[in-house]
Amino acid sequence: MQAPNLNPNWSYDVEAIRRDFPILARQVYGKPLVFLDNAASAQKPRQVIQSMVAMMEGDYANVHRGVHYLSQRATDLYEGARERVRRFIGAKSVKEIVFTRGATEAINLVAASWGRTNLEPGDEIVITGLEHHSNIVPWQMLRDERRLKLTVVPLRPDGSVDPDDFARALTDRTKLAAFAHMSNSLGTVLPVAEMIRIAHGRGVTVLVDGCQAVPHMPVDVQALDADFYVFSSHKVYGPTGIGVLYGKRALLDRMPPYQGGGDMISTVTFEKSTWAALPAKFEAGTPAIVEAVGLAAALDYVEAVGLERIAAHETDLLDYATAELAKIPGLQIIGTAPVKGSIVSFALEGVHPHDVGTIVDRAGVAVRAGHHCAQPVMEFFGVPATARASFAMYNTRAEVDALAAAIGEVQEMFSR
Repeated sequence: MQAPNLNPNWSYDVEAIRRDFPILARQVYGKPLVFLDNAASAQKPRQVIQSMVAMMEGDYANVHRGVHYLSQRATDLYEGARERVRRFIGAKSVKEIVFTRGATEAINLVAASWGRTNLEPGDEIVITGLEHHSNIVPWQMLRDERRLKLTVVPLRPDGSVDPDDFARALTDRTKLAAFAHMSNSLGTVLPVAEMIRIAHGRGVTVLVDGCQAVPHMPVDVQALDADFYVFSSHKVYGPTGIGVLYGKRALLDRMPPYQGGGDMISTVTFEKSTWAALPAKFEAGTPAIVEAVGLAAALDYVEAVGLERIAAHETDLLDYATAELAKIPGLQIIGTAPVKGSIVSFALEGVHPHDVGTIVDRAGVAVRAGHHCAQPVMEFFGVPATARASFAMYNTRAEVDALAAAIGEVQEMFSR
């Protein structure tokens, strides 16, 4: 893969990074695009786009079992992507890396396979008050099916989660704790290492939703000691349609398949079937081959820039944006936890967030407006929705200024 065109004399050459993202050169309504909706889905660098085009133009075939050259070549690239993911999150073995359609499917896989195998009526699942719907609804469905109890750890007024509150939520019947590494709606970074330690001390299995964390900070699943860890490609500058389930091998070995079909079998007769070894057991059907190659290229790109450097740049943007938006009369920042990722959610007095999003869009500024698939968070703060600006490696202070100016235009319009 072509490396990012970074100037070695710069500690962080954001303009060089921006040149690698073709879409950032376009205009919207005659204004330069300011893309601040990265928590929903990040843009793609040229290196990712080119890797996928090259795969389709020169190396595409279906993977596994094919004896011809292209099938073997495609298989090598697909399984090479699995190894790339393993290195990126520090897993012990590629057998612990399962490709899914996204983090949502990965959570549903664990709920359906591990949950149905290990949970009995009366058992308890613990989640937190800031979870994405994808880390709420599957557990509700499992709760209703298996007659379980679902316990929610309350939020603190600043949108943080206190490990002591988490510890108090665990009981002798708690079998699973599932929580985000970083909140998609507020940016809160949870103390996941401490929460995992507390849970394991009580014999509780842990799933971590890492969708928002993986693009912004180094993640080592062995150091965290997570039992399951999930994330989506499209939030870490890769393509849509593919995500990752990491699971400890001992757990995955004991779990039954999630779906049946081709590639997840060892033998099939009309009387019975036997399952393939990990990770194929959980990858029924033709996988997202080209997307896996794109994900690998995205992880190459992120590591070439450097997650520590990305984190430092985004922290600067978060601090700057927080300070600038706080100067705007009538603007309330929602979620002020002491440890946050690069997300600022806000409400503007007298203006619905959807109106904020629509009007700033005309200035070329793309933000997300709504409940962000986190309706319980909105209910906790007593707001119907928020506007959310989320920053990525390619955003700049000038774009924060553009957002602030666009909000000023919103206020001017509503004051007439």
